[in-house]
Amino acid sequence: MAGLSDALEWLRQQVASRVPKADLDQRDPDYIRDQLPGTWLLASLYFRADVRGLDRIPAEGPVLLVGNHSGGNVPPDTFVFTLAFCSYFGVERPFYQLAHNLVVSAPPLGWLRKFGTVAANPENARLALESGAALLVYPGGDYEVFRPTWERHTVDFGGRMGYVRLARETGVPIVPVASVGGQETALFLTRGQWLAKLLMADKLLRLKSIPISLALPWGLNISDLAGHIPLPAKIAIEVQEPIAVDGSGFQDQAVHDKVVASLQAGVDRLAAERRFPVIG
Repeated sequence: MAGLSDALEWLRQQVASRVPKADLDQRDPDYIRDQLPGTWLLASLYFRADVRGLDRIPAEGPVLLVGNHSGGNVPPDTFVFTLAFCSYFGVERPFYQLAHNLVVSAPPLGWLRKFGTVAANPENARLALESGAALLVYPGGDYEVFRPTWERHTVDFGGRMGYVRLARETGVPIVPVASVGGQETALFLTRGQWLAKLLMADKLLRLKSIPISLALPWGLNISDLAGHIPLPAKIAIEVQEPIAVDGSGFQDQAVHDKVVASLQAGVDRLAAERRFPVIG
């Protein structure tokens, strides 16, 4: 057993060593400015992007944007919101998004780092906020993003509350960002947490889920590591009112409950406007 443990630890370290260190300077405003017209046109036509309430985000200074997450390894909510934020506030305002290690370390996705995507860990999150930036986080991570499609309108972080402590320690407000539509870009059948444990992906890759879905172009899609072609579901996003954390007197659980309630209310409003899945 000791030999197996040593081998697993070696593999874990190999994976971790390939994750790029967070370098906030990799975000390239000139690159974003050049790409923004075409990518926003794509989002507007393909996903019929509808983003509301950006004026609720403080106009300057650090802020923690906390969203519910959908769409598997090709999450259109991140794509749409990032473009909307950069269009509304301008590309010069520093804005970063946390993503799983496998996303930021994949060579074909290196361009995401130019948009401000960094590996999701507490050190990178703190670094971004202390630099005065806006930071987008999805506490539900792979647990939420791979939930079954019939649970698409349920906000579920899986009990993760580290973001509250981060906001409290850095003294920044939390702004909930509710979205719908992403979990309709494929038919997600199961999170596959049992499969992740069986293959030890939870220990090697920090993957708690190996989802099973029906998605283009694969048909039956296991793991979603190769991504998929998302269906052109309408993506609707609504920014909620800021929630003060520093000096609020609320315990972490109370703040977390308030954030989730705000997100769920926003999701429910957006979902009530939808007539059909995908079509919107």
